[in-house]
Amino acid sequence: VQLQASGGGLVQTGGSPRLSCVASGRIFGINDMAWYRQVPGNQRELVAAVTSGDYTIYGNFVQGRFTISRDNGKNTTYLQMNRLKPEDTAVYYCNTDRDWRTVVVGDFSSWGQGTLVTVSS
Repeated sequence: VQLQASGGGLVQTGGSPRLSCVASGRIFGINDMAWYRQVPGNQRELVAAVTSGDYTIYGNFVQGRFTISRDNGKNTTYLQMNRLKPEDTAVYYCNTDRDWRTVVVGDFSSWGQGTLVTVSS
């Protein structure tokens, strides 16, 4: 499966961008999906994940500000981000696997380019 993340850019504090991740391949609907983020010098961390059955989990730092969703008909996963803070500045990546544990721990051998979100104060 190939993934293309988009929707990042320069956003003001409090802004609400929506990130999109389009997946190629027919297995999208049965895969679990997730968004991660990484600040240079830090480890990549899980932002949000959604199972094929729409069960969701979020990183503790999200605190109700983000929503992950998926549209299987469009092979797309979204991350709606609200009330952004400067500390949300990072490169956001998406990834997918049929194994939930792999998705939760982010144990992938390859990653796409991600999309940079910069939150100005």
